[in-house]
Amino acid sequence: MARQSISFTDPNDEWLKKQVESKEYSSKSELINDLVRQARSQQQQIDWLRLKIEKAENSGFTNDRREELLKLARNR
Repeated sequence: MARQSISFTDPNDEWLKKQVESKEYSSKSELINDLVRQARSQQQQIDWLRLKIEKAENSGFTNDRREELLKLARNR
């Protein structure tokens, strides 16, 4: 496992300490690793959404009414 030395602002350091003191995490390292995992997962979701939006934008526009589109989506 790679070791790093990082600095935190006082408010962030206090927040990290409180999380560990509340037994939510056993160490700051565990908490930071969890935050990084969450950020990576969130980035994957954002990337997926961006691809979906790009695909939708590239597919063109429609003149279909909302009800027609919902009916089509339900049938799929």
